[in-house]
Amino acid sequence: MNNNLTGTTRVLLETSLGNIEIALYNETPQHRDNFIKLVNDGTYNGVLFHRVIKDFMIQTGDPDSKNAAQDAMLGSGGPGYDLPAEIVYPKYFHKRGALAAARQGDEVNPERRSSGSQFYIVTGKRYSEYQLQAMQERLANQAQAAIFQQLVREHASEINQMQMAADTVGLNKLRDELIAKTQQTYATSPVQFTASQVEAYSTVGGTPHLDGQYTVFGEVVSGMEVVDKIQNVTTGAYDRPVDSVKIITARIMK
Repeated sequence: MNNNLTGTTRVLLETSLGNIEIALYNETPQHRDNFIKLVNDGTYNGVLFHRVIKDFMIQTGDPDSKNAAQDAMLGSGGPGYDLPAEIVYPKYFHKRGALAAARQGDEVNPERRSSGSQFYIVTGKRYSEYQLQAMQERLANQAQAAIFQQLVREHASEINQMQMAADTVGLNKLRDELIAKTQQTYATSPVQFTASQVEAYSTVGGTPHLDGQYTVFGEVVSGMEVVDKIQNVTTGAYDRPVDSVKIITARIMK
């Protein structure tokens, strides 16, 4: 866990399987302050861990999950607002025990705004350095493809005109220009795991493929054994625990 947590707000989640203590990062102030507000308002009291995937994460914070029917599909509830992304990467990443905000996917949420209340705690798994290298290369290719596709969308009208005119020379020239611009843009923020990430993912584990895409705004400081209890429960449809697991109460410790 992070050794530089002096001055952070601590929150105690009393769950039906035990207590989890989390620290909220000061570098993500909007998520920190919102979480504190929701805790003080009692929003989290009684919510279920409605999505649990072993070796990945446990998710909670949907107000609609309180007293929900067993066959109810959960995960779309919230306080009626979302939050701007505060992605402090690579300083904060998806190591085991990381606390991160859930959100809608990029296709409907390109700004990667966070859910107003739903969050997840990372369990993940350990990776070898070879696996991390292969993942880094795959993520790099995906990042470059995303940049290129965005540039194509920005030049859609120009491309369409060239296609209608059967201007092969122009299309090839523009393609080469977009490839060059893609490489230049990618070079400003390449996908490359830091030494801290490699150490964490190869020793304690995590979910590295989520890095840089979701706001990580805190971490578990005690109670990971409880998180493990939750991730090991039997689940049914929609990855929801068959026997409900809930946050009984959440309170600020300091």
